[in-house]
Amino acid sequence: MRFRETALPVLVVAAALAVLWYLAAIALNWQVVANTLARSGQHFGTWDILAGTLGYNRPLLPAPHQILDELWRSTVPLPVTSRRSLVLHGWITLEAALVGFGLGVAAGVLAAVAIVHIRALERSLMPWIIASQAIPVLALAPIVIVALGTLGLEGLLPKALIAAYLCFFPVAIAMTKGLNAPDLLARDLMRTYSASRAQVFWKLRVPSSLPFLFAGLKIAAAGAVVGAIVAELPTGAQAGLGARLLSGSYYGQTLQIWAALLAAAMLSATLVGLLAATERLVNRRMGVRA
Repeated sequence: MRFRETALPVLVVAAALAVLWYLAAIALNWQVVANTLARSGQHFGTWDILAGTLGYNRPLLPAPHQILDELWRSTVPLPVTSRRSLVLHGWITLEAALVGFGLGVAAGVLAAVAIVHIRALERSLMPWIIASQAIPVLALAPIVIVALGTLGLEGLLPKALIAAYLCFFPVAIAMTKGLNAPDLLARDLMRTYSASRAQVFWKLRVPSSLPFLFAGLKIAAAGAVVGAIVAELPTGAQAGLGARLLSGSYYGQTLQIWAALLAAAMLSATLVGLLAATERLVNRRMGVRA
């Protein structure tokens, strides 16, 4: 019964997406493969074209098994220290994402606490926080990286700041909403018990904010990986998943691009999964029943 409620729907959707993906790969690669076979001067039929669409070296859209095969060849057979290893590139991106995640979460939580306790900031600071998200990260990343580069700050810090930028907003908004979640009756009850502002904060506001905070953290974790990858693009980085995307686009290596994208998706999913596990653990310690 548990399998039907959890894993089965996911497997059904995954199977449907795989079928649609294969059909799209066949449709997009069909003409390219047909032209290639025609230029070879060999006799070919429909089945030859169909087989070619699922095994072409530089497809317009690779089939799922091609991406998985490229991911395998870029990870398992290679040493971790190899410049061709996605494990090495993934770790470099993950390192910047984690540092940026920490910076963004800290800034977002501090901003939310300030907004909740200083009402003037809700009207003055919150509009700027919201307006900051109107700036495309693709436009912001080169400016930040070049500006910091002139100050001699290169490497991890500029990438972490871009990741922190994408983490800050969801955490600040979610935490502000969570800290304001307790209703007036609960706050009045705490005042009736002569609770201080610190006691109201730690015993009422913080526990009420945790579901909102974890929701924001999951969004921020995925955003941190995206920010780290985007920050690797403007400088033509030599390492990181962004570097793999750049080199793949330069040399027309479609499989390399998709393998790097899949690796980035796996990193984001892993971070979100760890946060979900942490949330369940915190809820269990607090006596919350699922």
